[in-house]
Amino acid sequence: MTAETAAVLPALMIVLAAGLWAIQSVAVQLECVDAARAAARAAARGEPLEEVRAVAITATSADAQVDIIRDPETTKVQIAVQVRPAWGSAFPPVRVSASAFADTEP
Repeated sequence: MTAETAAVLPALMIVLAAGLWAIQSVAVQLECVDAARAAARAAARGEPLEEVRAVAITATSADAQVDIIRDPETTKVQIAVQVRPAWGSAFPPVRVSASAFADTEP
């Protein structure tokens, strides 16, 4: 019984680490969705784009890429973040993004 547990333990650790990385990615995805919605509403109201970008970065992370497109009819905000596992910086990042649209107010 002990030998089987010792043989399976590394595989269980890998599965646990992958699960934690997936949970972290989903949490960052939800942060991006919320930040994109808030930024789209702010940009649609006519707030300066630098303030909107600062709001979006504050709600997500400092290395977030925020793209804002505002035209007379609609406003689009897209936020992208590279997610790396906290326990393994050597792993490639996962790109998580979200976008939101709002009608531009006159």
